[in-house]
Amino acid sequence: MAATNTVQNSLNSTRLSGWGNYPKLDCRVYFQRRIEDLQELLGTASSSLIARGLGRSYGDSAVNSDGVLLQRTRDRFLSFDVNSGCITCEAGVSLEEIIQVALPKGWFLPTTPGTKFVTVGGAIAADVHGKNHHRDGTWGQYVRRFSLMVAEGAILECSPQDNAEVFWATVGGMGLTGIILEATLQLTRVPSAYVDVHQRRAGNLGELFDLFLETDEQYKYSVAWIDCLSQGSKLGRSVLLLGNDASAELVQNSGIRQPFVLPGKRSKSIPLQLPGLAMNKLAIKTFNSLYYRRHRDKQLLVDFDSYFYPLDSVHHWNRIYGKRGFVQYQALFPRKWSQEAMTRLLEIISKSGQASFLAVLKSSGAANQGLLSYLFDGHTLALDFPYRGEKTDRLCRQLDEVMLEFDGRVYLAKDALVSAGTFSQMYPQLEEFKRIKKRLDPETLFRSHQSDRVGITCAP
Repeated sequence: MAATNTVQNSLNSTRLSGWGNYPKLDCRVYFQRRIEDLQELLGTASSSLIARGLGRSYGDSAVNSDGVLLQRTRDRFLSFDVNSGCITCEAGVSLEEIIQVALPKGWFLPTTPGTKFVTVGGAIAADVHGKNHHRDGTWGQYVRRFSLMVAEGAILECSPQDNAEVFWATVGGMGLTGIILEATLQLTRVPSAYVDVHQRRAGNLGELFDLFLETDEQYKYSVAWIDCLSQGSKLGRSVLLLGNDASAELVQNSGIRQPFVLPGKRSKSIPLQLPGLAMNKLAIKTFNSLYYRRHRDKQLLVDFDSYFYPLDSVHHWNRIYGKRGFVQYQALFPRKWSQEAMTRLLEIISKSGQASFLAVLKSSGAANQGLLSYLFDGHTLALDFPYRGEKTDRLCRQLDEVMLEFDGRVYLAKDALVSAGTFSQMYPQLEEFKRIKKRLDPETLFRSHQSDRVGITCAP
């Protein structure tokens, strides 16, 4: 009977990838919703699996040819205290759905990645961060508790106080400790659904770092777009978007009557994958030049959707990179070496001729206790490269060398290429994570294509 139930709730050979559309794998997909069915699945599983939410991790962290468990089916709200801002929901609830419920009541996400199409379970597993990390930290710091089903089918209640070791292995643990079932989150009060944005241009990377140093304490949010193809004295020329929550008074004085209502927008869609040549060096260089010239120093009132999620309005924007997809390389360096290290990265990229359409730099604050959590005090640069096979592999290996030289690291939620040897040098608490995983999952039931590649787990 157990085998029949498993077959009825699975689809064989479903082709899946991360948001970067590289790599693509044929995966067996499971849809169990009930706790009892999940426990039965784990108890009868003959191979490994990994939980998957909305598929917005970029590389191969949520694909596994043996089995992928779709958590989107567990998507109920369980409670919301509008006085305290504590919300409890199942792991398949998306950030978009939380915003729809909480923002009209004056509450918002304490920190948010660049897309709202992420599940709560995925946000915990990747310990996501946003434009306010230098002030407010990562997602895991606002998780009050969660329920975790481990390999044997038992459910652990985890918080910073109870099962704390498991809690901090799961926050940033990329789904490798078990299946997150539900979570309680602390939201943050906001005075409106708008950001008071100050836009500043920097003529090169040195000017940009001076601006970060000058403004980090003044602004809650900061993010810079970088022209990664500029060279010489213009290397790293940028547009920095600084922001604070806009007061209700400022919003209403701007003629907006409902400060907590997001303006309706017409979304666009990329209907099919474009030819790979659409993202060539000339096209990106032209775009970068026009973008930099157009964005001059000024003050703006920007709604949350436009400031935090500018690409969400373009559905399937990942298709612009063509059938071969793209990889995102997100580099993090300690603050004392950030400028020197990023100068080296940009010089290598510029000389390679492999342009990044999206190049974003942010300031980061202190690390949390997550064993595989990404950020520490420094700066992070995210770069999107159309995947060109060995040519892209070679470029990323060059960038890896710079990362190791300057004590940097890549972000597992974005990575598709880093080797096991390189990864182990970037994450000093890796062995401690493996020890906890071994205790929770002695047979390595939970593994992904990525976890095998970077050496967290071993393929059978």
